[in-house]
Amino acid sequence: MNFQANFANNLLSKLHSGISMGWWMFFDTFWALVFGFTLSGVIQAYISKDRMRKSLGDHSLKSVAKASFFGSVSSSCSYAASALSKTLFFKGADFTTSMIFAFASTNLVIELGIMIWILIGWQFAVAEFIGGTVMIILLWILLPSLMPTKLLSKLRSDSVDTGSSSMDGAEESGVAKGAKLGDAAGYTIGDFTMMRVELFVGFLVAGMATALIPVSFWQRLFFSGHGFISTIENVLIAPVIAFISFVCSVGNVPLAAALWHNGISFGGTISFIYADLIALPLVLIYRKYYGTKIAIRLTLIFWFVMSASGLVTEYLFKLFGATPRIHELKMVQSRIGLNATTILNAIALLLAAFVFYQYRKARKSNNSELSEFAKDLVCGMQVRKADAAATYSYQGETFYFCMDGCRDSFAKEPEKFQARR
Repeated sequence: MNFQANFANNLLSKLHSGISMGWWMFFDTFWALVFGFTLSGVIQAYISKDRMRKSLGDHSLKSVAKASFFGSVSSSCSYAASALSKTLFFKGADFTTSMIFAFASTNLVIELGIMIWILIGWQFAVAEFIGGTVMIILLWILLPSLMPTKLLSKLRSDSVDTGSSSMDGAEESGVAKGAKLGDAAGYTIGDFTMMRVELFVGFLVAGMATALIPVSFWQRLFFSGHGFISTIENVLIAPVIAFISFVCSVGNVPLAAALWHNGISFGGTISFIYADLIALPLVLIYRKYYGTKIAIRLTLIFWFVMSASGLVTEYLFKLFGATPRIHELKMVQSRIGLNATTILNAIALLLAAFVFYQYRKARKSNNSELSEFAKDLVCGMQVRKADAAATYSYQGETFYFCMDGCRDSFAKEPEKFQARR
């Protein structure tokens, strides 16, 4: 009985510790999330995705640079990024630049860099952008050579895009016409609504991984003390952990912090952060979008590129003596008080309230039939009607979605999702 009681008490204590650590990681990064999502919403409201598509017709250096820029100012959600890259490809964009767009959308966005800086350190934030550039260069070199051009061409020509909107008829300018604060607020609220599960799971899993899984397990999983061999093993294994963790986008940053704290190498941590685009649910989405052959080849290329970029980044930092030497889960604080984090969070709360007010005001004043924007009733994301990745007609009304998966979910239970208006 004493053993069982001690075990139960120990388990409860660890669970409490894991939840507590997840909460403080969220508290430390709350202001960064609010500022990042708000800035992203403003940019998305004023940039036309049709202009993106028309700028990505080949994989020249100029087009790759544009894909990287457009991706970096777009939403950081892995699912939305993969859906939009698919839509861009089927509407005429080059496959390589479409994939580079997706990578930039999830690895070069502002809120991701801020979160990484807060939770792990400035070296990782800088490495994220340096390694992201390396990754884009590798994709630019490898994808045109390794992806079957004939199969891709046939896939695009045979595609019957029954769920897509008239993106070809979208506005010509690169700036959305008549965009307002309410539209930007809609993107901000929509992105947060869509990513709330990933964020919650990411912080919770990171806290639990630190509290429940002994350091010895991570040390056995990730080799250390063997020089180059350890680095190679770490950068190869890290994306596999991302594959089975199901955590995507900014939600995998807290787990990356936990892995770094428990012994994974610098390059391995960077590779893990990059690997949000090969989480198992996304690989299954690739299979649905492009077919099994392309999905398998694409996933293997992504895995290699993520690992190689982590390896290159680690040795670049070693060359300049900038690699952090102490594995530390960087917690700014463990209490609320009169300090910089609390003050920033208070300002962020005021900003969030203002954004929500603008969002509600816009929803009340807009005529849903005349508005340029619509709400994806499944995930909550705001989409521009002219850019929507998928549409569905029901009872004489057209509904707009950020991806095919949301449209398919709506089609199964339309009455359920209509209640979310």
